[in-house]
Amino acid sequence: MKISELKDGSRGVEVEGVLVKKSDPRTVFTRFGKTEVSHGELEDETGRIELVLWGEDTGIPEGSRVKVTNGFVSSFRGTLQLSAGRYGKIEVLE
Repeated sequence: MKISELKDGSRGVEVEGVLVKKSDPRTVFTRFGKTEVSHGELEDETGRIELVLWGEDTGIPEGSRVKVTNGFVSSFRGTLQLSAGRYGKIEVLE
C-alpha cells in the first residue's frame, strides 16, 4: 500500500517509507499505563503522513526506512495519522 492510498478509518495497513522527521518523545498516561509517545512524518514516493510512535518505537532515528504492519489511520484535528497501536508493528528496514 502507498501513503497516497491511506484514508481515515483504514485498518490492517501495511506501508513502507522513510521517517523524515520526528519529535522528541514525551511521557503520557493512558488507560494502559505510562508510556512514551512521539510524532513523526513517514514519506514514500506518493506523499507524507504523520506517524505516531509509541513505547520502544520512539527510539527509531530520523532517516530510517521503516515498515508498518497491521497499522491503522485516524484523523486528529484534521490531520491523518498512521499508528501501529497495540496490535501492529513498526520495524526498521535500513
